[in-house]
Amino acid sequence: MGILEVLLDAKHRNLNPEQYQNNLSNSRTSDGSPCWRIPEVTWLDQAPSVFSVSPLPTAARPDPRGPPAPGPLSSSRGFLPRDLRPPPARPLSASLVLSLRMERTRQVERPQPRASLPSWCTPPTSPVPASAGPGRPLCIPRALSPQVSTGEGRAGVLAAPGGKKTVYRSLCLALGLLVALTVFQRSLTPRQFLQEPLPPTLELQKAQKPNGQLVNPNNFWKKPQDVAAPTPMASQGPQAWDVTTTNCSANINLTQQPWFKGLEPQFRQFLFYRHCRYFPMLLNHPEKCGGDVYLLVVVKSVITQHDRREAIRQTWGRERESVGRGRGAVRTLFLLGTASKQEERTHYQQLLAYEDRLYGDILQWDFLDTFFNLTLKEIHFLKWLDIYCPHVPFIFKGDDDVFVNPTNLLEFLADRQPQENLFVGDVLQHARPIRRKDNKYYIPGALYSKASYPPYAGGGGFLMAGSLARRLHHACDTLELYPIDDVFLGMCLEVLGVQPMAHEGFKTFGISRNRNSRMNKEPCFFRAMLVVHKLLPPELLAMWGLVHSNLTCSRKLQVL
Repeated sequence: MGILEVLLDAKHRNLNPEQYQNNLSNSRTSDGSPCWRIPEVTWLDQAPSVFSVSPLPTAARPDPRGPPAPGPLSSSRGFLPRDLRPPPARPLSASLVLSLRMERTRQVERPQPRASLPSWCTPPTSPVPASAGPGRPLCIPRALSPQVSTGEGRAGVLAAPGGKKTVYRSLCLALGLLVALTVFQRSLTPRQFLQEPLPPTLELQKAQKPNGQLVNPNNFWKKPQDVAAPTPMASQGPQAWDVTTTNCSANINLTQQPWFKGLEPQFRQFLFYRHCRYFPMLLNHPEKCGGDVYLLVVVKSVITQHDRREAIRQTWGRERESVGRGRGAVRTLFLLGTASKQEERTHYQQLLAYEDRLYGDILQWDFLDTFFNLTLKEIHFLKWLDIYCPHVPFIFKGDDDVFVNPTNLLEFLADRQPQENLFVGDVLQHARPIRRKDNKYYIPGALYSKASYPPYAGGGGFLMAGSLARRLHHACDTLELYPIDDVFLGMCLEVLGVQPMAHEGFKTFGISRNRNSRMNKEPCFFRAMLVVHKLLPPELLAMWGLVHSNLTCSRKLQVL
């Protein structure tokens, strides 16, 4: 049966190719051989107008009516006979294209030598019939070779000539466009883009959810209970001293207040500029907190008192690299302002600069060194500590006219923790403001109207933990400045709810309040103390020599 006869017969019977194939498979000829069957049928949704078929199973017999006119169907041996062409009245549907591969079940194929196929040719999947002739490989153009679906009765998709190349070209073009856009947004050269790592800000944006929560890509596959909760980051302040200019003007609105006119000149001057809290730094040594520092010794001094600073450097202010028991070093700093007298300022400033070049232990700010400005030293040092020494465990702060026993200080701190609310010294409870104008510590009622001060430690010397000192800095920023620095720190501790601790080893008023007492000059008492106030430089040097000599005391005091 011819190819087109099969097609026309199936169309007249209104059978689809599968049904017609089953009918042919079950039919037999007179000699018992099976009829021709259609082994595979492929449906295409959109078929081209030209398609190829497998060669005829038998050699075409010559047509006595002459060669047929060229048509859309051809075989590898010649044109189809004229009587096998489809009638004009029943043309094939353009949407249905049949790719037929004919197979004869009983015919044994002889191996034929295969010639090399051109690049535009696709080898057939069915055996080559003998009628194709020797040396004539069956070749199907790639453009007309359909991709047959494995599903039964369902058509595959006709692959385009350069389908894969087109897809690859599109992917490469999209990737190149994405790289070019990234380079353009980051303003980088191609070499910088290939070598430079991703900036931290871009990595942070990449790992951030729309709601602002950070996501770790390594934790994506972990269970919620396996992922550790993120540690909250503490808010960081300035990384350096951020006050560079003095921009302070007097608050002239106070002159209209009736109570202001009755104040003494020094208090009016203080209130005029009380809102000016921070000033530029003139001398700074942030390297003092480099490395492992266990105890930072800070001394309030005045620019004209060089002899006191020199005596402290030779005695209890001497720095140490290690204090034993795995603890770090001891560092010393002096806190200063500028000379209060204009005529002395230039001369003393030059001497101070030379002193600082020799020792490198002076912190100086650009405000006048007066009694009421001692509070400025407190807040300036607390801010400096928060910026440059945020991890120091303990701080000792004292005056430049005190005697300190470093061995006793370190022994007291041996069983203390830096996280404690440690503020220890000579604590005054229920102290009353002094209302006598001839007293150095006089405070008018217009400036402080309460009956008593909060508990505070005498400014001659006290110990505090580093963590508390940093919190104290932020608490002091919430209060207005007060003329007496000791009392002001007590007010800041009250804001934090911290009670200062009294210790018998701190004697800010001398071992005996009677200045003429012999106890104030007895080295055995000084050897048992932590801090004793008050000693001038010659007295300090002499007492230091006695305490650290071969001293024999008849009675040992227990004050630690």
